[in-house]
Amino acid sequence: MSPKKLNFATLIMFIYLVSQNVNSELQVGFYSDSCRFAEFIVKDEVSQGFIQNPGIAAGLVRMHFHDCFVRGCDASVLLDSTASNTAEKDSPANKPSLRGYEVIDKAKARLEAVCKETVSCADIIAFAARDSIELSGGLGYDVPAGRRDGKISLASDTRANLPPPTSNLDQLTRLFASKGLTQEEMVTLSGAHTIGRSFCSSFSSRLHNFSSTSSVDPSLDAAYASQLKRQCPQGTTNANTVVPMDPSSPARADSGYYLNILANRGLFSSDQALLSSTETADQVNQNARNPFLWMNKFAYAMVKMGQIGVLTGNAGEIRTNCRKVNN
Repeated sequence: MSPKKLNFATLIMFIYLVSQNVNSELQVGFYSDSCRFAEFIVKDEVSQGFIQNPGIAAGLVRMHFHDCFVRGCDASVLLDSTASNTAEKDSPANKPSLRGYEVIDKAKARLEAVCKETVSCADIIAFAARDSIELSGGLGYDVPAGRRDGKISLASDTRANLPPPTSNLDQLTRLFASKGLTQEEMVTLSGAHTIGRSFCSSFSSRLHNFSSTSSVDPSLDAAYASQLKRQCPQGTTNANTVVPMDPSSPARADSGYYLNILANRGLFSSDQALLSSTETADQVNQNARNPFLWMNKFAYAMVKMGQIGVLTGNAGEIRTNCRKVNN
């Protein structure tokens, strides 16, 4: 990058990445010579998907998270199951809740048409997550690229690597630490729940027969619990019933998620768990009071998360079809 193009925001990002010991093999502008319009093509496809369904943004952000936490950011979450193997995308943690695959497929098809075997599926996911945040009103950020695609995807890997919505603070902290992320970054990245929806099954245990002394989780605001019970009645057979994770602004990447937690309206047990220590509660308060600060921290944390277990150089491959390994 030439000095003339080094603006203040880029300088701040560079300083942050250096301080976090980010993988130096990944570079901002990685495709500037080999596939000049790579990021533009991905953003165009994400934008088209967003226009048709704004909820796709949350799906693509979640896809990046679920990809990076299982085997690293190697696009293993995109591989289809085969007759002899059940892949990550078909695990209970991802099916039927994970979405956005068609956006990645369309972007990949266009990229293969203009830059054959050049842009990895793993980088497409990272670009798409960034674009989704920006389209939802969050801050855009530079994405260091150069990831390559993995060849292994096992549904069984998701059980130990993806936090269930019932996780407590210690469980969340340990899991994120195992991925090289701090507790503060865990609180920051949890803010991704500011957009998107959830199936009733992910939180219904808080609404019905919660314990021997209370049918409803006492940490849940009573009015909100009543609302959720109407939306997700006990014994419902409608597996497609979903509710927004941030009912105040379900399509905006803002601080509403943290305001909800402070009002005891965190949808998941794992959301409300962020108030269970003084340190994390202080972070929730800070993020709620200063949305711009959270947006900046979130952008930095997403970049750091995008470094987990990456394959670079001669490792892995550049898939021509994101759904299957090359022959």
